[in-house]
This record gives sequence, structure tokens and C-alpha cells, in this order.
Amino acid sequence: MLDSPLRAHLEALDGKGYKAYKTLRGKYTFSDFTLYIDHVQGDPFAAPSQLRVIIPQTKAQFPKHLHNPSSRKVALEDFLVRQFHQHARMFSDHRGSGKSGLIAITPPSQAILPRTAAFVSDEIVEIRFAVGLPAFGRRIAGYQAASLLCDDIPQLIHQLLYCHLPPEQVMEHCQCAENAAWLREQLHSSHLVAFIADGAILPRRSGVDDLPLSQEAIPFKSPESLQVSFTLPSGQTVTGTGIPEGITLIVGGGYHGKSTLLQAIAAGVYTHIPGDGREYVVTDAAAMKVRAEDGRSIVGVNISPFISHLPQGKSTQHFSTTDASGSTSEAASIIEVIEAGGKVLLIDEDTSATNFMVRDRRMQALISKDHEPITPFVDKVQQLYTDYGISTILVMGGSGDYFDVADTVIALNNYSPSDVTTQAQTVAATYRTDRQTEGGKHFGSLTPRLVLPQSINPRKGKREVSFKVRATDEIRLGTEEIHLSAIEQLVESGQAKAIAAAIVYAQQHYFNGQRSLSEVLTAVMTDIQTQGLDCLDSRLTGELIAFRRLEFAAAINRLRSLQVLT
Repeated sequence: MLDSPLRAHLEALDGKGYKAYKTLRGKYTFSDFTLYIDHVQGDPFAAPSQLRVIIPQTKAQFPKHLHNPSSRKVALEDFLVRQFHQHARMFSDHRGSGKSGLIAITPPSQAILPRTAAFVSDEIVEIRFAVGLPAFGRRIAGYQAASLLCDDIPQLIHQLLYCHLPPEQVMEHCQCAENAAWLREQLHSSHLVAFIADGAILPRRSGVDDLPLSQEAIPFKSPESLQVSFTLPSGQTVTGTGIPEGITLIVGGGYHGKSTLLQAIAAGVYTHIPGDGREYVVTDAAAMKVRAEDGRSIVGVNISPFISHLPQGKSTQHFSTTDASGSTSEAASIIEVIEAGGKVLLIDEDTSATNFMVRDRRMQALISKDHEPITPFVDKVQQLYTDYGISTILVMGGSGDYFDVADTVIALNNYSPSDVTTQAQTVAATYRTDRQTEGGKHFGSLTPRLVLPQSINPRKGKREVSFKVRATDEIRLGTEEIHLSAIEQLVESGQAKAIAAAIVYAQQHYFNGQRSLSEVLTAVMTDIQTQGLDCLDSRLTGELIAFRRLEFAAAINRLRSLQVLT
């Protein structure tokens, strides 16, 4: 048998000290695939060992139409990760101390994303995964290891061959991704920033469960005035609400679905799996949700379009603080999104600073503009669109002042949308607020920033590069912590891990005090596009997941050691 050398090696290790497992590193040939053991854990309680399997297409036999175009390729790779994750739970079994017997792959979310855990080409299929090598105490359980690597892993890999997969499900997964990617590409030429298909299920089970709320959920139904239709690459026609470029308000009573709709739009920057309910909810890929973030650090950001003439004459054209207020943090986040290339702002009043969103006539009468540094967003939102082409979708249930600046107004009533743009304009004309516009004629200037490379230090102790992540909430880079809990569109921990690797990569290759942050973002994302996520980490890990330049920039901007020039 082809596995005999590995089996004999493992059985010979039985009873030896755990570090003897290090001799396993290398390449092993099986009948249908080649197994690579790239990293061996130091003890049974440490992070598990990293393995790869490469299957030639002569054995895997995936038809070329399943991995072409690129949207189908990503979907097929995503499908294989999901199949491995599902089957691994049946083979993964406790076989001793610590992580002994574990078989795992980075668990996928509801989103279809490029992942380093799987790769498909015309020649090969590659799967990367983790294994806990068995031990009793810190003594090698060689016979259990032989059963794991020589019996269970081959059975698991055989389940991934095309002949053992449900062909209808594979095709549906690939076709769904191709349709959604194509639909997203049509937004710009259709002058839309988002599309929500009729029949979409938007509510989720809970704030920590992204699965669809199936039984009580009301399917989305587009108002006729906003209805658009597309014929997808699969040949089917999809109809739904097209949200136009410009300023869109989502209004309605509490608990009627305003925030749920915005959350679905925010999630629409990603493609979702069949059965998710949001398969054809797509959003401009450069849409970013922003919010108030009390206490965050801000470094060298020109927030003068929103905040100026501070007490003691402090400049806001190169503003820094280690403890931002809600309004200041929201202003800085918007400027940072623009700097990073964002084209659509997604804002919910529930997570915004009130004094940043609006200043009514009575407050203007009591506190004159001479004594108020903040220019409210209501007076800048139109200028963002006219001067920079940046659209805004805003949930607003508490202030009608936005009726004067909105291009589209959508009302939610028991999760059912209606177009109330004309009614809102009539209300605005009938009940004039008489508030003074405080935003001037133009939005204001934007200032590029140059990151100083010495301000990013991934070193920790004797390790030149050290980073860890905690879910999608935190990156620990060297001795620094980057808090990401306010970056709501990250959906998998592998994205945070890839962003951490990208920051190190940028520090090593591009941050030199001469390139702007925007130029560095472009350079790194271009390298990923041409070379794949593996360019960020030479260890051939299966734990990296694709991210957007907007979240990449957001992580850099929240690094408290950051230093910039303007």
C-alpha cells in the first residue's frame, strides 16, 4: 500500500516523546492524492498541525465549467471547504490528550469568500486543514495517529472527489455565486448602489446567529416605483428594489425593519450561499457601514469638513486623539472611508452620535454656529455626493430634517417597504424647519496621509512577527491591540487574520514614508489579486480569508501606535 511508509513511521513512534512527531514533516504519496505535513505542533495542547492534500484533476475530475469564470471558481473552492468541514465532524474524534484526533478546517460563514483553505485549477485540487496528532499525556499515540492519517484522512478526502459530491448542489452553489457577482457588476451602469430581490429573507435568527429567520420572516417585496429587473447569467429573471445613487433615507416606526434592511444591505457586499435568503441582495463592493466609536484613536485625519475652530485653537486639519468622542470618531471614520476609496456610506441613527447627525433650529438659536465646532452630517451629505460622488443610505426615524436633502425615501411598515419620496418632499415643503444650513457651498478638502513604517512594529519578544486574532473583534499585532468591534462588515475571523498579515506585509514592502495610505492599500490589494492571499504568508496556511481594502484601512487606522505625515 502507498500509505505503508507513513503508517510504519507512525507506529514506530508509538510511546515516544511528543517532539518526535517533528520527523513527520514532509511529503507522502497516497493512491489518489499527495499529503504534505507542513507544520507539526509542539505538544498535544498547542495549536494543531498544518496539513495539505493535493489531488490531481485526473482523480478529482471537476468539470472546467465549475471553476470558470472566477466567481464560479471561488464558489467551488468555498463549497469544498464546507464539505470538508461537514465531513470532518464525523471523523474528528477525541483520541487522547489535548487536541488529539482533531480534524478541522476554518469554519465558513454564510458568505462565499476566497479562502486559502481550498484551491482549484485545471490541474489540481488543494485542501489545507489542521490535525491534532494523538498523544496520551505527552507520549505519542502512534497507532491512533496511523488510523487518523492513513485511514480517516483518505476517507475524508475521497468524499471531496467530484464523483462523490451531489452535482446539483455543486452547480447551484457555483451558479448562485456567478449570478450574484454579475448582478453586483450591473449596479454602477444602472446607477444603483444596492439591489434587494423580491422574496429575499432579510431578518437573521439573532445578533449572534447569521442564519435566516425562517418561519416568522416576511419575504421582501419591492414597491413598484423602485422595482427593477435583471436577467441573470443562469437565464432566470430577478426582480426587486434598486436603490439609486444619491441620498436614500430608510424611515419607519421602531421594530418595523429599518435596521434589518440596512444590515442586509451592508452584508450585500458579499455573496451568500444558496438558502441564506440574501442570495440576490447585492451592494456596491465599496459600501462601508460607519458608526460612532467612543474612545477610539485618530491619527492625523483632516476632519475639518465636519469639525473646526475647536477651543484653544486646536487644528482639525491634522487631528489626532487617543480618546475620540462619538461625533469626532464618526467624522473621522467617514473621512477615512473616503481616503480608502469608499463610495457608499451606510449609517444607522441608532449607532450614531446625535450631535453629529443633526442640529435643529432651536439648538441653533440657543448655541450659535460661532460656538459650535460640529457641522452636522445633514449639511454635508449632499456635498459628499455632488463633490465626490459618494452616496449615503441612512436609517433615520427621529429627524425629518433629512427630508430636505434626500433623493429617495423608503418607509418600512411591518418589514414591508414603500416609496414615500413624494410624501416626504411634501412634508418638507409644508412643515419647514427654518433651520440654517451650516455646511457651506462645498464639502471641503481631503488630505492624503503617509504612514511612517516605524510606527508599525509586529515584533513581540524574540519573535520578529507576532499576530493573533480574537474572532472578528481584535487583532493583536506585536504588543499592540487593534479593536475591530465597530467594523461591522467583517464576517469571519480568517479575514481579521489576513488583515493582520497584510499589515505586516505592507510594513515590510510598501510603507516607506513616501507612499500615501491609499497608494499602499492599492499596492497590497493588487498583489493579492495577482498572486493570491498566499503572498501575505509564506507558511501556506489555510486560515486566510479575503477582505476588502476598506476593512484593511480601518484596521490600520485603529492602530494606536500609528504615526503619519500629511
